Amino acid sequence: MEAAKGGFVLSNLAEVVERVLGFLPTKALLRAACVCRLWRECARRILRARQRLAWVSALEPGPADSHALVRAMARELEKVHVLPQTVLYIADAETFSGHEECHEQKKARKRNSKETANALEKLLPKRCQVLGLVTPGIVVTPMGSSSNQPQEIEEGEAGFALLFPKIDGVKIHTFHFSKDVKNRVFDESKFAEAGLKNNPDLRVVLLFGYNSWKPGATRFLHQIVNPLNEKSIILAGGQVESFTSLTSENNNVQPGDACGVVGLAFSGPQIQSATVLLDQDVADERTAEAAMQRLKAASIPEHNTIGFMFACVGRGYRHYKTKRNMEADAFRKFFPNVPLFGFFGHGEIGCDRIVTGNFVLRECNDIKDNLLHGYTTVMTLIHLGSTKANQV
Repeated sequence: MEAAKGGFVLSNLAEVVERVLGFLPTKALLRAACVCRLWRECARRILRARQRLAWVSALEPGPADSHALVRAMARELEKVHVLPQTVLYIADAETFSGHEECHEQKKARKRNSKETANALEKLLPKRCQVLGLVTPGIVVTPMGSSSNQPQEIEEGEAGFALLFPKIDGVKIHTFHFSKDVKNRVFDESKFAEAGLKNNPDLRVVLLFGYNSWKPGATRFLHQIVNPLNEKSIILAGGQVESFTSLTSENNNVQPGDACGVVGLAFSGPQIQSATVLLDQDVADERTAEAAMQRLKAASIPEHNTIGFMFACVGRGYRHYKTKRNMEADAFRKFFPNVPLFGFFGHGEIGCDRIVTGNFVLRECNDIKDNLLHGYTTVMTLIHLGSTKANQV
């Protein structure tokens, strides 16, 4: 009799079913959605309400057969409570696609970056946009809480994946511009095709140049950055070793030998963002904290906000006279509940710029900023808007 009552409740009362299914991680929820129409409708409502960023981080090396990020993704994607629509992953270049001596076997172990990227992509939903980068060093917040201490990992195996769900009022899309060796002039109509021009809701563009050592790479990066240098848009990023994944519903591009720019564009009236530039004069704890105070003064809401740190490989503990984690620690002091991610790369993109909720820009001057730098760090905040109260 009691079993019959329980079966009736779970087959007919949507409020109860939705409450029970709301405790399930996304993969289990999707399996439960196959039970019946009622459960499927409840699962859809639950997924629509889950609009907060999630992430997977990998900080410890492991067996030689796969990268730590692949193993962490395989394990943690069974537990996450979001359905990823866009994924940005960044891993260290040395072990993701390079060589590392395996002392136990007394030989060099090799990882094929394409195979590693394919292994990561297979773990994600088929319609998910994926942008993957490899860089000399990683900045990552450990899993578990947005208040965990971010780590600057300048050497060794590490990586992270940011899982962006579908968010009401926010559109995130990938783009890719590859240098045409036959044409020195970039066709700016491609900006509109990529949603980077004639888009009044565009707020933030994260740009990543790859193969920057190639002839003409710096000139090409200027051709991309300069037309986008509008005071109503936050531009931030840096130059990476290479990109390993770039997939979306309309795009399936694999990295080649050419140089170019990939990135993520964030559009939506509820997005707020700010960046600050830490130049070469920022060389101790006092000046690093002063830069974070400038970022704090932007008054960007810190709930449902993500931080990015794009630093030169020449900074880190070498720049701060062997003191490690200086800039990440300074960020955490002023933003105790904002997760921080990023990398150490070969050049930085950004400036001091603030775009607030009512779209009022605050800047020091009206001259267009120089956005390309070296031996600096760019700190960025991106607020994705308020989340629903029934978020699980």
